[in-house]
Amino acid sequence: MKLLWELFWTFAKMGAITFGGGMAMLPILQREVVENKGWATEEELTDYYAIGQCTPGIIAVNTATFIGQKCGGVAGGILATLGLVFPSLFIISVLAGLITNFAHLGWVKNAFAGIQVCVCVLIFNAVVKLLKKSVVDKRTAAIFLVVLAGGVFLNLSPVWFVVAAALAGILLKNLEVRRS
Repeated sequence: MKLLWELFWTFAKMGAITFGGGMAMLPILQREVVENKGWATEEELTDYYAIGQCTPGIIAVNTATFIGQKCGGVAGGILATLGLVFPSLFIISVLAGLITNFAHLGWVKNAFAGIQVCVCVLIFNAVVKLLKKSVVDKRTAAIFLVVLAGGVFLNLSPVWFVVAAALAGILLKNLEVRRS
């Protein structure tokens, strides 16, 4: 029971302080789930995030569900998910009534512009951390470069990149094993 409450409360805190969507939550997830709680490894978090991006729904919610389920079974998955969405639901309900009255004000527009820049930096920092843990050899570097080029030049769903990267990982590792 203590673990279930801790899952709910940890994800509720993350949900209350994360602005900018699922990508912006990545550094907070990494710090809380991997470093502070030890509920997942860097690799597991990266896997959950990738799968969460490929499955229907919001990436952060999907990731919270995966982590909660890993730690506390079905109840853990449900409570982590509820914890994550509850603060947003409350805050959005309050803001929805207010934002239409103040969205035209210059200081509100400027505040949102500043927040967007901050979120970009937070996402960049999280990507750099994950990159250092994920690109560990020539095989993963090649996959990274191909997916990066595809992401820049092709207008494809992230699902295709994840599937292609998984297949490339399997094929390249099998070729590596056969050569040795």
